[in-house]
Amino acid sequence: MALKTFRGGVHPPEYKELTENCAFEIMPAPEEIILPISQHLGKDATPVVKKGDSVVPGQLIAKADGFISAPIHSSVAGKVLSIGKEITPTGFPKDSIVIKTENNSDGRVELLPPLNPETITPDEIRQRVAEAGIVGQGGAAFPTYVKLSPPKDKQIDVVILNGCECEPYLTRDYRFMIERPDDLIEGFKLILKALGVSRGVIGIEDNKPEAIKILSEKVKNHRGLEVISLKTKYPQGAEKMLIKAVTGREVPPGKLPMDVGAVIQNIGTALAIYDAVVKGEALIKAALTVSGKGIKNPKNLIVPVGTPIQNVIDYCGGVTDDAVKIIVGGPMMGVAQFDLHAPVLKATSGILVLTKEEVSKNSETPCLRCGQCVDACPLNLMPTKLARYSQLKRYEEAEEADITVCMECGTCAYTCPANIPLVQWIRLGKQKVLQMQKERVIS
Repeated sequence: MALKTFRGGVHPPEYKELTENCAFEIMPAPEEIILPISQHLGKDATPVVKKGDSVVPGQLIAKADGFISAPIHSSVAGKVLSIGKEITPTGFPKDSIVIKTENNSDGRVELLPPLNPETITPDEIRQRVAEAGIVGQGGAAFPTYVKLSPPKDKQIDVVILNGCECEPYLTRDYRFMIERPDDLIEGFKLILKALGVSRGVIGIEDNKPEAIKILSEKVKNHRGLEVISLKTKYPQGAEKMLIKAVTGREVPPGKLPMDVGAVIQNIGTALAIYDAVVKGEALIKAALTVSGKGIKNPKNLIVPVGTPIQNVIDYCGGVTDDAVKIIVGGPMMGVAQFDLHAPVLKATSGILVLTKEEVSKNSETPCLRCGQCVDACPLNLMPTKLARYSQLKRYEEAEEADITVCMECGTCAYTCPANIPLVQWIRLGKQKVLQMQKERVIS
């Protein structure tokens, strides 16, 4: 029987072997942390502390502002050094709260009151998720309580837990499935309870047989839960691709998963919800993979949110002599870094240090019109045409060709034999079209 999957996609080298057998290590707090007040999609949080204030782990330091927003909590004990612009992994400076860590603190941690997962109500789950500042751990960092609050006219009948982790190198979710399967399932059940849904599916790519085995055994004791093995292919973990593989449903352009009766959550998100409800912990720690042939000691780490990238790299032994690029996230959708003072954020999934061998440096040549990017695009777009419209600044035509539908997965650029930076051109064009659409609304 063929494994479930979607049309298109690619299968880049996985490099999972660098860290897949590395259990999580807890990294000590650095001397200083940087907490941007925007670590989520939506409105920035509003600081509730000022320079000179003493704080403890778990303390609220910036409150949510509006429905689509999320609060920020201190991840260390210390004093607020400053509130101002600091560089972030996106490459753009953002308002941030900088805290000087004090190791002589009294060990106090601010916790939310633990709740009983058996008697908790859906409203209480959503409220706790909001209070804990939980955002999606799959990369988009969308405030999770919003996803748990679908409009009443959206009938959700399945929740899919994304255990694909299809980006090369990353093994954070895999280690969670291996190390915390019982907590993971309890967190998943809380998500189902919050949404009032009885069917839950954990989708896992077949390159993770140990995780499939462990969780398949665990779900036997839980009615309505199942594990589905999926074909290993990038971007299998993207929401629309995962829904297609698991349910056969297609999310139309411009629509959301809930429009076809599905909600997707990440492995790390389910565990964050469990920790918030059962342990009373706000989201102040980030789990991430540090990998690549350019890092001396690849690891899977639990680090305080706000830890500078340089500190994480130093903790892993530093970089090799032939290291040439550092990426936050995965190699397909991550962002190359130019300032290692930038901090780890709530949804940071990995830090990759790549060598010359791992980074393509081939020169760009004219388009060969081979169609490989069209065949690979999982959303049935025409990447060459979209990139060309962007290059020529023909944004109205790019809009008509559905450039805003592109999820910037990078499959087109990966397959292009001419080495054209297709996804970069499309990303630029998308930004211009979205700006154009916003100006239309305002006027």
